[in-house]
Amino acid sequence: MITEIHKRKLGKDGLEVSALGLGCMGMSFSYGPPADKQEMISLIRSAVEHGVTFFDTAEVYGPFINEELVGEALAPFHGQVVIATKFGFKLDPNGGPKWLGLDSRPEHIKEVAEASLRRLRVDTIDLFYQHRVDPDVPIEDVAGAVKYLIQEGKVKHFGLSEAGAQTIRRANAVHPVTAVQSEYSLWWREPEAEVLPTLEELGIGFVPFSPLGKGFLTGKINENTTFAPDDFRNTVPRLSPENRKANQIVVDLLKKVAVLKNATPAQIALAWLLAQKPWIVPIPGTTKLERLTENIGSTSVELTQEDLHEIRTAASNITVQGARYPESAAKLIGR
Repeated sequence: MITEIHKRKLGKDGLEVSALGLGCMGMSFSYGPPADKQEMISLIRSAVEHGVTFFDTAEVYGPFINEELVGEALAPFHGQVVIATKFGFKLDPNGGPKWLGLDSRPEHIKEVAEASLRRLRVDTIDLFYQHRVDPDVPIEDVAGAVKYLIQEGKVKHFGLSEAGAQTIRRANAVHPVTAVQSEYSLWWREPEAEVLPTLEELGIGFVPFSPLGKGFLTGKINENTTFAPDDFRNTVPRLSPENRKANQIVVDLLKKVAVLKNATPAQIALAWLLAQKPWIVPIPGTTKLERLTENIGSTSVELTQEDLHEIRTAASNITVQGARYPESAAKLIGR
């Protein structure tokens, strides 16, 4: 039995998805050892039963194993769900876990599309994002390659991830961009400066990843939390123990509002995002059913204009400590 979450539309061509999606990366990649595959298939299918219709993956997650997981889990629901995946990294041809750089050459984009179609077990990729802007390939060439795939029927919608406003404009001039995916949350609001106004002007949807601050905004992480040795959060300056202690003030703000709304800090963080624009669709990730149902509950939390004003005012007086990425990764963002 599939329950209903209200829907939202991304882009001018009206890609309709549940107001909250599910980021699947952490099931296979980045947050410590991969979770049990059968348990994750069950979790993804539970998300569908709870009304989630929007699922996010990428070839680089694993690499490859996350797409395979999502493809297997969603095979029974073809036509009922929207799967987004991504291209743009150069991967180790010997199957190593590290990516070797960026590669958005048109011929490579086509190769990735064919491989992703197989792994996802679909005839068409619903939403195909460029994962990071490649400075060596003009964005017009990238957009042209995806436009060709759309004309071939292998892709339905074109997206960009972590692109700057000018890149978004240039890409959109070649083929309409349906969605831009970037980090956005109460403790990372940089998209508000240039990206969100650009998207509003052009009629492009926005898909915030890490809407819960890589777990920190749930209130379940503090300065004493230890991450698994291969959890990428060990490298994130904002999540160093001393910065977690300093940034607890953001969680305290969420907790204060959560008490008034009979909700959790995570639900307030997601409800705040949903309240910003009707074309914003956050994609929190999780490997736990109780977290999934908690996150979905955010779609029922009503924040008044007064609530939003108070949250924004309080947040504006907080200086978050630490960069959101290590320097090597930060170079790939916002171009």
